[in-house]
Amino acid sequence: MRRTRRRGALALALAASALLAATHLPARAQERFPSRPLQMVVPYPPGGNTDLMARALQQELARALGQPVVVVNRGGAAGTIGDAEVARARPDGYTIGMSPNNPLTAQPHLQSLSYSVDSFRYLCMVYDNPQVLVGSRDMPFRDLKGMVALARSAPEALVFGSPGQGSTQHILLAALLRMAGADGLHVPYTGAGPMAQGALGGQIMVFVESPSIPAATGLPVLAVFGNRRLPGLPAVPTTEEMGLPVAGTSAGGLVAPADIPDEAANAIEEACRLAVTSEPFRLAAERLNAVPTFLTGRAFHKRFQAESETNRKLLRELGLGKD
Repeated sequence: MRRTRRRGALALALAASALLAATHLPARAQERFPSRPLQMVVPYPPGGNTDLMARALQQELARALGQPVVVVNRGGAAGTIGDAEVARARPDGYTIGMSPNNPLTAQPHLQSLSYSVDSFRYLCMVYDNPQVLVGSRDMPFRDLKGMVALARSAPEALVFGSPGQGSTQHILLAALLRMAGADGLHVPYTGAGPMAQGALGGQIMVFVESPSIPAATGLPVLAVFGNRRLPGLPAVPTTEEMGLPVAGTSAGGLVAPADIPDEAANAIEEACRLAVTSEPFRLAAERLNAVPTFLTGRAFHKRFQAESETNRKLLRELGLGKD
């Protein structure tokens, strides 16, 4: 009987030790982030500004993280399909998105979406690119003045493209034409890549995009939206110089599902800082006439929140808002 009790006590002691060890096992066995490749969702087709910036960042981000970063294009609906996919992805840090401002700060005011500007964990801002007015290869005018004259001649004489209804580029050109007392025929595309092909093929006359697009396609640039000429395009006048002071940029960066662990978010933010400030990324951005701009996740979120409120008011004034 005494031997049986001893065996029972020993079994209980062993079970308690095993239970204690098990409670500490997850902490020791937990994988350090990242332990496998990441997927970076680009909410536009290949060849557009967001895609070009994502691929410029891809290699340096992978180097900083110590894991491959795979770019996946999910174009359509002015960038909202890809961003919605990121918002509902598993919140483990292995699915992130490279998103520009418009799908987050304008589209929620234009259509009913499954997300808002606050539905994501903001990781870092990567670029802040000025927007330019780009002409087609066979445009029937030589400059911004000629474009305005054509647009004033008849309601649909000017045919212009954009990467979607209510996109940043659509808003800027609509505001410019409105200020000039003109109008045009709007042709929406799924992204900047297909839109540039439309300009190369003569389906549209002008469009607005980041300078990376004309740099990649050789299409002519008619004006810079803002009050400062670009170092890479010193001969191109600004809209303010031409008497039409409409300004805007396309800013973008990395976002993730809202509930990813802090460890993952912090690791990606730090890797992003290293990537954006690296010499290879700076040189790649310069070739695209782009402006590398790093902001922390918190500052990035605040900027987009403020822009979202500005866009809400502007879209209502242009008659494009849903409310």
